[in-house]
Amino acid sequence: MGELLGAAVGFPGVVFSSALLVVVAFWLLVLFGGFDADGFDGDVDLGALGLGGVPVTVAASLMIVVGWLTGVTGSVLVARAGLGGFAQIAAAAVVLLLSLAVAWCAARALVRPLAKLFPDEPGPSRQDFVGSLCTIRTGRVDAEFGQAEVAARDGSTAIVQVRQYGSDALSADSTGLLYAYDDAGEFFWVAAHDAELGSAPLD
Repeated sequence: MGELLGAAVGFPGVVFSSALLVVVAFWLLVLFGGFDADGFDGDVDLGALGLGGVPVTVAASLMIVVGWLTGVTGSVLVARAGLGGFAQIAAAAVVLLLSLAVAWCAARALVRPLAKLFPDEPGPSRQDFVGSLCTIRTGRVDAEFGQAEVAARDGSTAIVQVRQYGSDALSADSTGLLYAYDDAGEFFWVAAHDAELGSAPLD
Protein backbone atom coordinates (compact mmCIF):
# COMPACT_ATOMS: atom_id res chain seq x y z
CA MET A 1 0.00 0.00 0.00
CA GLY A 2 2.84 2.34 0.87
CA GLU A 3 4.49 1.57 -2.45
CA LEU A 4 1.30 2.48 -4.34
CA LEU A 5 0.84 5.70 -2.36
CA GLY A 6 4.42 6.68 -3.00
CA ALA A 7 3.97 6.12 -6.72
CA ALA A 8 0.76 8.17 -6.72
CA VAL A 9 2.35 11.21 -5.05
CA GLY A 10 5.73 10.95 -6.76
CA PHE A 11 6.68 11.95 -10.28
CA PRO A 12 5.12 11.25 -12.74
CA GLY A 13 2.15 9.73 -10.89
CA VAL A 14 1.40 12.98 -9.09
CA VAL A 15 0.60 14.66 -12.43
CA PHE A 16 -2.27 12.26 -13.03
CA SER A 17 -3.23 12.06 -9.34
CA SER A 18 -3.84 15.81 -9.26
CA ALA A 19 -5.91 15.64 -12.42
CA LEU A 20 -7.82 12.65 -11.05
CA LEU A 21 -8.81 14.62 -7.95
CA VAL A 22 -10.21 17.35 -10.21
CA VAL A 23 -12.13 14.77 -12.23
CA VAL A 24 -13.64 13.19 -9.11
CA ALA A 25 -14.63 16.60 -7.74
CA PHE A 26 -16.17 17.58 -11.07
CA TRP A 27 -18.33 14.45 -11.36
CA LEU A 28 -19.46 14.84 -7.76
CA LEU A 29 -20.61 18.36 -8.63
CA VAL A 30 -22.37 16.99 -11.72
CA LEU A 31 -24.05 14.37 -9.54
CA PHE A 32 -25.38 17.02 -7.18
CA GLY A 33 -26.43 19.40 -9.97
CA GLY A 34 -23.58 21.88 -9.71
CA PHE A 35 -22.38 21.42 -13.31
CA ASP A 36 -23.61 20.03 -16.63
CA ALA A 37 -21.60 17.09 -17.96
CA ASP A 38 -21.46 18.73 -21.41
CA GLY A 39 -20.91 22.26 -20.14
CA PHE A 40 -17.49 22.60 -21.82
CA ASP A 41 -18.43 21.27 -25.25
CA GLY A 42 -18.63 24.75 -26.74
CA ASP A 43 -15.13 25.65 -25.55
CA VAL A 44 -13.08 22.64 -26.74
CA ASP A 45 -13.26 20.53 -29.88
CA LEU A 46 -11.61 17.12 -29.50
CA GLY A 47 -12.71 15.82 -32.88
CA ALA A 48 -9.27 16.42 -34.39
CA LEU A 49 -7.78 14.14 -31.71
CA GLY A 50 -10.18 11.33 -32.49
CA LEU A 51 -12.06 11.89 -29.25
CA GLY A 52 -15.23 13.40 -30.69
CA GLY A 53 -18.72 11.99 -30.28
CA VAL A 54 -18.87 12.28 -26.49
CA PRO A 55 -18.83 15.31 -24.15
CA VAL A 56 -15.38 16.79 -23.62
CA THR A 57 -15.57 15.97 -19.92
CA VAL A 58 -16.14 12.28 -20.64
CA ALA A 59 -13.19 12.05 -23.04
CA ALA A 60 -10.91 13.95 -20.64
CA SER A 61 -12.00 11.79 -17.71
CA LEU A 62 -11.22 8.61 -19.63
CA MET A 63 -7.75 9.89 -20.52
CA ILE A 64 -7.00 10.93 -16.95
CA VAL A 65 -8.17 7.65 -15.39
CA VAL A 66 -6.20 5.53 -17.85
CA GLY A 67 -3.22 7.85 -17.55
CA TRP A 68 -3.31 7.56 -13.77
CA LEU A 69 -3.40 3.77 -13.84
CA THR A 70 -0.57 3.61 -16.35
CA GLY A 71 1.50 6.29 -14.65
CA VAL A 72 1.23 4.77 -11.18
CA THR A 73 2.01 1.30 -12.49
CA GLY A 74 5.03 2.63 -14.36
CA SER A 75 6.20 4.54 -11.29
CA VAL A 76 6.04 1.37 -9.18
CA LEU A 77 8.12 -0.51 -11.75
CA VAL A 78 10.70 2.30 -11.90
CA ALA A 79 10.95 2.34 -8.09
CA ARG A 80 11.45 -1.43 -7.99
CA ALA A 81 14.19 -1.15 -10.60
CA GLY A 82 16.34 0.64 -8.03
CA LEU A 83 17.50 3.34 -10.43
CA GLY A 84 19.04 6.52 -9.13
CA GLY A 85 20.06 9.98 -10.23
CA PHE A 86 19.65 10.88 -13.89
CA ALA A 87 18.55 7.35 -14.85
CA GLN A 88 15.58 7.54 -12.49
CA ILE A 89 14.57 10.98 -13.79
CA ALA A 90 14.83 9.81 -17.39
CA ALA A 91 12.80 6.69 -16.65
CA ALA A 92 10.10 8.75 -14.92
CA ALA A 93 9.92 11.07 -17.95
CA VAL A 94 9.54 8.07 -20.25
CA VAL A 95 6.74 6.73 -18.03
CA LEU A 96 4.97 10.10 -18.27
CA LEU A 97 5.16 10.15 -22.06
CA LEU A 98 4.09 6.51 -22.37
CA SER A 99 1.21 7.11 -19.96
CA LEU A 100 -0.05 10.01 -22.07
CA ALA A 101 0.20 7.92 -25.24
CA VAL A 102 -1.58 4.94 -23.68
CA ALA A 103 -4.26 7.21 -22.20
CA TRP A 104 -4.95 8.79 -25.58
CA CYS A 105 -5.11 5.45 -27.40
CA ALA A 106 -7.36 3.90 -24.77
CA ALA A 107 -9.68 6.91 -24.64
CA ARG A 108 -9.89 7.00 -28.42
CA ALA A 109 -10.90 3.33 -28.47
CA LEU A 110 -13.44 3.77 -25.66
CA VAL A 111 -15.22 6.86 -27.01
CA ARG A 112 -16.31 5.02 -30.16
CA PRO A 113 -18.78 2.70 -28.41
CA LEU A 114 -19.68 5.39 -25.88
CA ALA A 115 -20.59 7.81 -28.67
CA LYS A 116 -23.75 5.77 -29.28
CA LEU A 117 -24.96 6.91 -25.85
CA PHE A 118 -24.62 10.56 -26.84
CA PRO A 119 -26.56 11.07 -30.08
CA ASP A 120 -26.01 14.38 -31.82
CA GLU A 121 -28.63 17.00 -31.08
CA PRO A 122 -30.57 18.15 -34.14
CA GLY A 123 -29.07 21.26 -35.62
CA PRO A 124 -30.92 24.56 -35.83
CA SER A 125 -33.69 24.65 -38.41
CA ARG A 126 -35.20 27.57 -40.27
CA GLN A 127 -38.54 26.27 -39.08
CA ASP A 128 -37.45 27.38 -35.60
CA PHE A 129 -37.96 30.98 -36.71
CA VAL A 130 -41.62 30.47 -37.60
CA GLY A 131 -43.72 32.40 -35.10
CA SER A 132 -40.87 34.81 -34.27
CA LEU A 133 -40.90 38.57 -34.52
CA CYS A 134 -38.43 40.14 -36.90
CA THR A 135 -37.15 43.59 -37.85
CA ILE A 136 -37.44 44.54 -41.51
CA ARG A 137 -34.09 45.59 -42.97
CA THR A 138 -35.14 46.61 -46.48
CA GLY A 139 -37.08 49.66 -47.63
CA ARG A 140 -40.01 47.52 -48.73
CA VAL A 141 -41.34 43.98 -48.61
CA ASP A 142 -43.54 42.46 -51.28
CA ALA A 143 -44.13 39.13 -52.97
CA GLU A 144 -40.75 39.26 -54.73
CA PHE A 145 -38.37 41.09 -52.40
CA GLY A 146 -37.54 41.68 -48.74
CA GLN A 147 -35.10 40.92 -45.93
CA ALA A 148 -35.48 40.91 -42.17
CA GLU A 149 -33.36 40.33 -39.07
CA VAL A 150 -34.53 37.71 -36.59
CA ALA A 151 -33.09 36.55 -33.26
CA ALA A 152 -32.44 32.85 -32.58
CA ARG A 153 -33.05 31.18 -29.24
CA ASP A 154 -29.36 31.32 -28.36
CA GLY A 155 -29.35 35.11 -28.75
CA SER A 156 -27.62 35.22 -32.14
CA THR A 157 -29.25 37.03 -35.06
CA ALA A 158 -29.71 36.12 -38.70
CA ILE A 159 -30.75 37.93 -41.87
CA VAL A 160 -33.50 36.02 -43.66
CA GLN A 161 -35.40 36.48 -46.89
CA VAL A 162 -39.03 37.51 -46.37
CA ARG A 163 -42.06 37.95 -48.62
CA GLN A 164 -45.61 39.11 -47.96
CA TYR A 165 -49.07 38.81 -49.39
CA GLY A 166 -51.13 41.97 -49.65
CA SER A 167 -49.85 45.47 -49.05
CA ASP A 168 -49.04 45.82 -45.36
CA ALA A 169 -46.80 48.79 -44.62
CA LEU A 170 -43.56 46.91 -44.06
CA SER A 171 -40.52 49.18 -44.36
CA ALA A 172 -37.07 49.42 -42.80
CA ASP A 173 -37.07 49.02 -38.98
CA SER A 174 -40.74 48.02 -38.82
CA THR A 175 -41.70 44.84 -36.96
CA GLY A 176 -43.10 41.79 -38.68
CA LEU A 177 -44.18 38.28 -37.73
CA LEU A 178 -42.74 35.27 -39.53
CA TYR A 179 -45.72 32.95 -39.85
CA ALA A 180 -44.64 30.39 -42.47
CA TYR A 181 -41.59 29.15 -44.36
CA ASP A 182 -41.46 28.38 -48.07
CA ASP A 183 -39.02 25.50 -48.61
CA ALA A 184 -38.96 25.87 -52.39
CA GLY A 185 -38.26 29.58 -52.38
CA GLU A 186 -36.22 29.51 -49.15
CA PHE A 187 -37.97 32.52 -47.66
CA PHE A 188 -40.41 33.33 -44.86
CA TRP A 189 -43.87 34.73 -45.24
CA VAL A 190 -44.18 37.80 -43.05
CA ALA A 191 -47.05 40.00 -41.90
CA ALA A 192 -47.11 43.33 -40.13
CA HIS A 193 -47.12 42.96 -36.37
CA ASP A 194 -49.55 44.99 -34.30
CA ALA A 195 -47.75 45.53 -30.98
CA GLU A 196 -50.89 46.71 -29.19
CA LEU A 197 -52.98 43.72 -30.22
CA GLY A 198 -50.08 41.31 -30.00
CA SER A 199 -50.99 39.79 -33.33
CA ALA A 200 -50.26 40.10 -37.02
CA PRO A 201 -53.08 40.53 -39.52
CA LEU A 202 -52.94 38.11 -42.42
CA ASP A 203 -54.43 38.94 -45.80
